[in-house]
Amino acid sequence: MRLKPGALLRFYSLCGILVQVAATKSKARGSQGQFPLTQNVTVVEGGTANLTCRVDQNDNTSLQWSNPAQQTLYFDDKKALRDNRIELVRASWHELSISVSDVSLSDEGQYTCSLFTMPVKTSKAFLTVLGVPEKPQITGFTSPVMEGERMQLTCKTSGSKPAADIRWFKNDKEVKDVKYLKEEDANRKTFTVSSTLDFLADRSDDGAVVSCRVDHESLNSTPQIAMQVLEIHYTPLVKIISSNSWPEEGQSIILTCESKGKPVPEPVLWTKDGGELPDPERMVVNGRVLSISFLNKTDNGTYRCEAKNPIGRNSTEYVLIVHDVFNTLLPTTVIPSLTTATVTTTVALTTSTTTSATAISTRDPNALAGQTGPDHALIGGIVAVVVFVTLCSIILLGRYLARHKGTYLTNEAKGAEDAPDADTAIINAEGSQVNAEEKKEYFI
Repeated sequence: MRLKPGALLRFYSLCGILVQVAATKSKARGSQGQFPLTQNVTVVEGGTANLTCRVDQNDNTSLQWSNPAQQTLYFDDKKALRDNRIELVRASWHELSISVSDVSLSDEGQYTCSLFTMPVKTSKAFLTVLGVPEKPQITGFTSPVMEGERMQLTCKTSGSKPAADIRWFKNDKEVKDVKYLKEEDANRKTFTVSSTLDFLADRSDDGAVVSCRVDHESLNSTPQIAMQVLEIHYTPLVKIISSNSWPEEGQSIILTCESKGKPVPEPVLWTKDGGELPDPERMVVNGRVLSISFLNKTDNGTYRCEAKNPIGRNSTEYVLIVHDVFNTLLPTTVIPSLTTATVTTTVALTTSTTTSATAISTRDPNALAGQTGPDHALIGGIVAVVVFVTLCSIILLGRYLARHKGTYLTNEAKGAEDAPDADTAIINAEGSQVNAEEKKEYFI
């Protein structure tokens, strides 16, 4: 059976359509394992962003990058948008990478990588642009500040995205009690941040360094810092320091008046008991120092030191008590003088009287404290020796006088007790002088 030419043409057309449908289905089944892969990117304003799209399995299917406005940037290795900041990094069947330099806040958004299969497959990458905060500035400080005044320092920075964090420090010690304010800028993308430090000025704050630190992820762990050195003026602080904690009569004392203030205090003023110093010759003022020599009881009293500067004046007092001298010498020993014995006799005899006094060393209460005192042990030994020698001399002299006094009384009585009258007694007494001479020689 022969087929007509029209029927044969229809048969061949039907076979072609079947083959084409089969080929299309086979290609669709092969593209089901192909997916583009992308990653989100974060970049600092002014930096360079790299956008990469990868396909693990690709049968020569085209890749394309487009921006948030759906404008094509690159189609395979062909540049579609005229922007000198956009460059091709790598183009192959498995990867399409591009770079965007000098990124601005307007570049932020969602970028799309498209794989032209049946159907088209896409992957999104979000580009985040960080706004770098401006260098902070501290305002509200006026120099100098008087002690007790309230200070309000404000630290401010603009252009940060997201909003920056501000921290306060005083001499490297963080201050927590501060106020924080965040405002959106006119571009509705960045923020202006301010923080206020409020405190009362104190003399301990003079010379302190107050710093404002701005932390932000765009700064790569290197914060921006603004610093301000405080200058506080205050009244003098006065203190008296004594060189002698136990002043005694005859010693010296030095009183030093320490005064600290800002501005520097003028020369100090010394007074005693509310008046001028009574003895300028012994009480000498040299700047902040008061020197008193040859202390005595009249120096007891209240000494005042006063200092002043343009801010005000202040004073302090020191009560001086002069103590008695502590004497370590032995007690004074008084030995009475011996009485000379008078004897009436015919024998020529010479008697001697020995008088000894104890050496007494008395310390002058007005002597200088710095003079070297006598050796008390040596003086005590000498006194003891003198006393001992004196006592021995008294005993020997007493015995000697006692023995000779008895001899004289015996000689005077001999020859007179048996005489009948006065003439005979005188004769016997004269005759007995020879015997007395003999007895004198006997006793000696």
